[in-house]
Amino acid sequence: MAVSMRDLDPAFQGAGQKAGTEIWRIENFHPVPVPKSSYGKFFTGDSYVILNTIALKSGALRHDIHYWLGKDTSQDEAGTAAIKTVELDAALGGRAVQYREIQGHETEKFLSYFKPCIIPQEGGVASGFKHAEAEEHKTRLYVCKGKHVVHVKEVSFARSSLNHDDIFILDTNSKIFQFNGSNSSIQERAKALEVVQYIKDTYHDGKCEVAAIEDGKLMADAETGEFWGFFGGFAPLPRKTANDDEKTVDVLSTKLFCIEKGQAEPVEADSLARELLDTNKCYLLDCGLEVFVWLGRNTSLDERKSASGAAEELLRGLDRPKSQIIRVIEGFETVMFRSKFNSWPQTTDVTVSEDGRGKVAALLKRQGVNVKGLLKAAPTKEEPQPYIDCTGNLQVWRINGQEKTLLPASDQSKFYSGDCYIFQYSYPGEDKEEYVIGTWFGKQSSEEERTSAISLASKMVESLKYLPAQARMYEGNEPIQFYAIFQSFIVFKGGLSDGYKKYIAGKEIPDETYTEDGIALFRVQGSGPDNMQAIQVEPVASSLNSSYCYILHSGSSVFTWSGSLTTPEDQELVERQLDLIKPNVQSKPQKEGTESEQFWDLLGGKTEYSGQKIGRVAESDPHLFSCTFSKGNLKVTQIFNFTQDDLMTEDIFILDCHSDIFVWVGQQVDSKNRVHALTIGEKFLEHDFLLEKLSGEAPIYIVMEGSEPPFFTRFFSWDSAKSAMHGNSFQRKLAIVKNGGTPTPDKPKRRAPVSYGGRSSVPDKSQRSRSMSFSPDRVRVRGRSPAFNALAATFENPNARNLSTPPPVVRKLYPKSVTPDSAKLASRSSAIAALTAGFEKPPARETLIPRSVKVSPEAPKPKPEANSKENTMSSRIEALTIQEDVKEGEAEDEEGLPIHPYERLKISSTDPVTEIDVTKRETYLSTEEFREKFGMAKDAFYKLPKWKQNKLKMALQLF
Repeated sequence: MAVSMRDLDPAFQGAGQKAGTEIWRIENFHPVPVPKSSYGKFFTGDSYVILNTIALKSGALRHDIHYWLGKDTSQDEAGTAAIKTVELDAALGGRAVQYREIQGHETEKFLSYFKPCIIPQEGGVASGFKHAEAEEHKTRLYVCKGKHVVHVKEVSFARSSLNHDDIFILDTNSKIFQFNGSNSSIQERAKALEVVQYIKDTYHDGKCEVAAIEDGKLMADAETGEFWGFFGGFAPLPRKTANDDEKTVDVLSTKLFCIEKGQAEPVEADSLARELLDTNKCYLLDCGLEVFVWLGRNTSLDERKSASGAAEELLRGLDRPKSQIIRVIEGFETVMFRSKFNSWPQTTDVTVSEDGRGKVAALLKRQGVNVKGLLKAAPTKEEPQPYIDCTGNLQVWRINGQEKTLLPASDQSKFYSGDCYIFQYSYPGEDKEEYVIGTWFGKQSSEEERTSAISLASKMVESLKYLPAQARMYEGNEPIQFYAIFQSFIVFKGGLSDGYKKYIAGKEIPDETYTEDGIALFRVQGSGPDNMQAIQVEPVASSLNSSYCYILHSGSSVFTWSGSLTTPEDQELVERQLDLIKPNVQSKPQKEGTESEQFWDLLGGKTEYSGQKIGRVAESDPHLFSCTFSKGNLKVTQIFNFTQDDLMTEDIFILDCHSDIFVWVGQQVDSKNRVHALTIGEKFLEHDFLLEKLSGEAPIYIVMEGSEPPFFTRFFSWDSAKSAMHGNSFQRKLAIVKNGGTPTPDKPKRRAPVSYGGRSSVPDKSQRSRSMSFSPDRVRVRGRSPAFNALAATFENPNARNLSTPPPVVRKLYPKSVTPDSAKLASRSSAIAALTAGFEKPPARETLIPRSVKVSPEAPKPKPEANSKENTMSSRIEALTIQEDVKEGEAEDEEGLPIHPYERLKISSTDPVTEIDVTKRETYLSTEEFREKFGMAKDAFYKLPKWKQNKLKMALQLF
């Protein structure tokens, strides 16, 4: 669609460049910006254009445009608002969804921008009305409808306006009454209280009394008597009868029209399919309550304006002024629109370029307008954060039939693909111990043992008063929290349970259960020592991948293989995992392209293999849904622009992040519905309401109100006090409104989040380190061996460990009140003492993970005396300076290492040195030979970036 300067109204220049809401009012057929101080204030005689911009996690900006028509606005103003909406979309690149909003019949998305409600005022600017003057308070009666957003409408101040189904607010000079119809829900009553608070703050300066009146209460209650006194005394209410405003449009059969020259012509077809829509045309889809206008990407601006006018004409001719009109652009159709078609391909062959947006940006730039927002680039992807403390205690059980068996600490991060497991992890929360209880299902596990695992885990959660978050996850779809808890995780082929043996017998497949003496190939993956996995795969060449490192063993022969696309960090993880799979064995390193014949022989010969990194499901912008589950059927309602206050204590909600989902259960949810929480999550994945190709094996978390884990609360600006005690209930809200405001929180906010998508989400870097910011006594010491005394043995006997792996380091966990710099010196002696004590008594958590030693320049290692184990031990402990990880490029002091000649250190040496760290061959060169080979001193070399260091080492065959 071509865009020219005449198409852009000056009022729209610079619009939509950052997240937030912008509003224009139509005055003399032109949009005029509304000051932010007046946002949410609408006049019945006016028409408005509203733009809402959301910054997605990807860095892109998403736009929704609404035009709001007051009940007394003129037809000319309404038409101008509709046309200006199309123009604004063109200015934004032609991809926004556009909604027509009629006063009293607004969409929930529109109302979510102006929580808790909008109460239009009489009058208008362009229509010639005079605005109502707020000189003397007038008693008014409002009706409220809605569980999640509230439609508020002023009705006649008369008894005949009241009914049993709705909630009414009577606003008098000195008191506000909320009348709760006997048939209204507790959720509707809680939401209406937010409107009461709004009226109290807006029209009474926060200073008036509030009373809640229950339908059916007699005159014995003083406040009830006072309320009925305004209506001339109590009398039974008649049964509600629908008036014209409340009559709904009959459900009509969906009809498709093609718009030619402003006229809607029916499209004859047996069924609706995407193929009916031509990119060079505009269409109208009449669904009764909703009328969609589909705009082909190759249509002109004039054609789009004409199509919008045709939709308005159609509704006027059918006498359906309350139907919603939603305009969608090809390639950016809403889920609701796509769901109307019997077939809609997952991907449509539409070229969506930045051409239109770029032209608009260029036009605006020539006028001196800042256009950064229009061409916003996606941010650099960061490693996902676990948002969970990693110093807690872990217990793991393997399922065998209907029973669970506790695994020893040395085996609790070694799973079998044919088995099911339950894990319980406890970790320090803000003011109490927090728990996660989860189930893990191997790919070859039996359905019976999966059911048994869920049942046993549910009983564990129940025994802890539903305080733990409960998780269900499948092999290959584990979330980052799972890896953070286990840190080093190994999946073996086969299984040990009776269920697995029955499974393979039923499938008539051989038992492939891992044995240490057999041939096995492991793919190593992860981002570091706190997140690394070894996954056993088929021992054939096609299982290799250039983006990963592998461990191959057959009996006593062990190989490590590094793909050409791997990094030194990947190769370090291989050495760490090797210590867990095949400890005390020297491996034979293999680099892609220089493999030995023995290596290929073990894999059955060389064949083609992939170089593409295995993609994991990415987390998307979160969506919140309210749930109704009855007789096995799940119905959901999306909550737009959600906040913590939308989580109502009487309801169940689902937070959908695409990569995993959370089922949030309020404190006052009936126990019969609470037990269906996991089923609700599974049904949600099955139905895929947003048509986003959700995996049926995506992780599901069940979260109870009042015990929300940090990896859930990060999506909100979270106040722990709100979910304590009575939760976000009607009773709590009523107490707050009556007492004149929100009480002082008992607990501070959990974190101060950064906002995206109109909501709060990812904390900044200082907050990301929260999981590693606890007191010294919570340090969970980890090494390479299954038990801490084995770690001590490696210090005493360096030849007993894999010499290719550096010794471990203990990371100091600093309290929030202590900066790392000051903590280095203050806590060094106590932490070393704690480490020494650890050799005498292993900690409660014995799963130990190796880490690279970080040697302090201030404390060089003294050379150990010959044949002195005590001196060797003390010198190694002294060298374990507790500090933050050395930054990339920062030189580490290697003083005290033995010196070897270059000819014995290079990879192709015929007489290689064996007892060295093969990842740091250059450190064993003498100062003179190092300068000769590298052309610089060691200090200068270690100041270079890592990639440059590795490039120089490769040229010298030292890498």
